[in-house]
Amino acid sequence: MPSVLAMILAGGEGRRLDPLTLHRAKPAVPFGGKYRIIDFVLSNFVNSRIFNIAVLTQTKAESLIDHIERAWLSLMGSLVGGISINPAQQRVNKDWYLGTADAVYQNFNRISKVNPELVAVFGGDHVYKMNLREMIAFHQDRGADMTIAALKVPVDKAGGQYGVIEVDAEWNMVGFEEKPEKPKPIPGDPTQCMVSMGNYLFDRDLLTYCFAADAQKKTVTKDELKQLLLQDPQAHTAYSTHDIGYDIIPFLLQSGLRVSVYDFASNVVPGVTGMEVGYWRDVGTVEEFYDANMDVCGINPIFNLYNTDWPVRTSPSLFPPAKFSFSSEVFNSVISEGTILSRARMLNSVLGYNIRVEDGAAVEYSVVFSNVTVGAGARLRRTIVDKNVRIPPRISIGFDRDEDARHGLILSPSGITVVPKGFVF
Repeated sequence: MPSVLAMILAGGEGRRLDPLTLHRAKPAVPFGGKYRIIDFVLSNFVNSRIFNIAVLTQTKAESLIDHIERAWLSLMGSLVGGISINPAQQRVNKDWYLGTADAVYQNFNRISKVNPELVAVFGGDHVYKMNLREMIAFHQDRGADMTIAALKVPVDKAGGQYGVIEVDAEWNMVGFEEKPEKPKPIPGDPTQCMVSMGNYLFDRDLLTYCFAADAQKKTVTKDELKQLLLQDPQAHTAYSTHDIGYDIIPFLLQSGLRVSVYDFASNVVPGVTGMEVGYWRDVGTVEEFYDANMDVCGINPIFNLYNTDWPVRTSPSLFPPAKFSFSSEVFNSVISEGTILSRARMLNSVLGYNIRVEDGAAVEYSVVFSNVTVGAGARLRRTIVDKNVRIPPRISIGFDRDEDARHGLILSPSGITVVPKGFVF
């Protein structure tokens, strides 16, 4: 296998996931009880035996950096290569990262140090399992200049959310639109379209050439670029938002370079079977985040955290085992270390570490982050509770939207209630 440097884009604000991203970057948001979202992409690379990894951080990075130092730097110390944390440093100019392409450009020094044959530029804020070796083999077999991972998504869910790809019969990219409101469907299936996962493989020399060329263009906003393109279809040659989707991919297509599309549904991951094949979640909204957490519950979960053939790695816990006291009832739930249930009821829920669920409390279809106390007799349903909160005794949350609003809680459009970090009732 060729030498590979992974560059993980972990600087996004994740505004659609507020209030869970008010105090942390989206890749640092807890998921599945004991993990952070970034653990999934990092585990994919380590499980694929790729150990040269640079995590590019920017917005609200403290929690993310703390987690990587605790969970990953000690782990990677015994492996070839290693992980580095690369915050925006104004290394090449006085700007912070202007976009995904600029983040890579400002870390060219890392590429020079590692001197890889391929550079994998991946997002750090999605939940999925992927065998990178298969995508790399596809890239090499095709002789591609760039390969982009993609999957099918219903047209009604893709509009305004994802970059939409057009492919020919040989899986070459022939068209691309970044987050169109009306996506083009797949030929023969008007209900589905092919979308970008935000995961890219580049030959190193091509990457350094096209990203350096992009950095020389005048910086404009995405709205400004849209207006310029309406006036002049060649405006891309002089102006850029410094984004891979908006700028680099159109540049490659216009240059006639070979951009191959890797069908994520064909990716074979050890131990992944059934409905989990091709599983990928953006978790960019409260609804998507909630649904993905529900996917880890159940006897046969849609997303399996217990696959020892492809482990999801994270920070080791120093808490004692979870404990269920008296006649607690637990059904289809994930419960992390240090959590104690006392005559409580748990149904289809995900609990982090160091949680106390007191006498007679009930938690149903909910996600509770770490360091939370659920008071005696309290009831939670379809609720997300962020860290460091004490739920008062006998309160009901998630049953009456008006009552939740009077408490000052956050209500999602689909009826999920969110208790922000450190909220005081």
